Amino acid sequence: MTHFDAASAEPPHPAARAALLAAFDEGWADPARLYRAGRQARLLLDQSRAAVGDVLGCRAREVTFTASGTAAIHYGVAGVLAGRRRIGDRLVVSAVEHSAVLHAAELHTAERHNVVATVGVDRLGRVDVEAFARELRVPGTALACLQAANHEVGTVQPLAPVFQAAGAAGVPLLVDAAQVVGRLPVPPEWSVLCASSHKWGGPAGVGILAVRKGTRFAPTWAVDEHEDGRVPGAVNLPGIVAAAAALVAREQERQAEAVRLRALTDRLRAALPGVADDIDVFGDPDQRLPNLVAFSCPAVNAEALVLDLDEAGFEVSSGSACTSDTVTPSHVLVAMGAADRGNVRVSLPFGTAGEDVERFLAVLPGVLEKLR
Repeated sequence: MTHFDAASAEPPHPAARAALLAAFDEGWADPARLYRAGRQARLLLDQSRAAVGDVLGCRAREVTFTASGTAAIHYGVAGVLAGRRRIGDRLVVSAVEHSAVLHAAELHTAERHNVVATVGVDRLGRVDVEAFARELRVPGTALACLQAANHEVGTVQPLAPVFQAAGAAGVPLLVDAAQVVGRLPVPPEWSVLCASSHKWGGPAGVGILAVRKGTRFAPTWAVDEHEDGRVPGAVNLPGIVAAAAALVAREQERQAEAVRLRALTDRLRAALPGVADDIDVFGDPDQRLPNLVAFSCPAVNAEALVLDLDEAGFEVSSGSACTSDTVTPSHVLVAMGAADRGNVRVSLPFGTAGEDVERFLAVLPGVLEKLR
């Protein structure tokens, strides 16, 4: 099988495997304890936090570990909104955010009616900067959320001008960087940043919530002594150590691999329209993730296409890629005004060979012909 769904989960990095096994031996104790095993666990936790902070471009103490990237987003949205409740309760999001952000916005709407503003995107999936800036200037705006790059079509968002507008309006910006960390340079334009270990080859069950100093943050949930009182419960220390090791390794490999994978996705973007007349390729052709291509074949059933490609040896995703692998319409494609039927996302993991891409292009026409 050839895994072409790295946007959902990157195969484990060898550094993560080695670090995870070592951490089971050295990092099993409670890092809050003063005895030897506890001190050793604390050292591993501090080293991992510093390593992650170095890659993200922030202080180690600004990094909090959570149980997942989704949990990091939920904590981040709720914590900043609570911390800035005296300023207002209005939330601004883009129409193409990950479902984790949209679910947090839905909950906020249920609790505080009519306080979420959604900013649209163009046909490439790029947010309207001027419209976003206007929403930021509305009195009572407490928080804005904008992803670094879209998880379904790969378009990189214009964070710099949005962050500048947010700063001018005095509004913190939460950035979902799950698809960027380990693949592109981490953008410096954020007040709160969220990411997920299994997107860069670390283990599942480790999320990152980074909150810059000066950003008001107030937990609305019961907390304890863990993670400076930001999130409750004991941390998954072996997972955190493995996640940090994978991230450091990925960062060393990132630039060269991004160039190589971009050449392969350039090949896909150029070849796919020639496979069938009705294939549309989505996303910005230039400002995009180096490893992701999304396209649609409206005349075929997306779920059947995914299953037949799986039978042919390729693991891809379809539907709303941040919810479930079904024919559920993609809110991202709907927001872009694009076809939301027969859509497929191909996201290449590190190490993908050119031969794998050529095999995919050779197999796809026959699969489509069978389905038609």
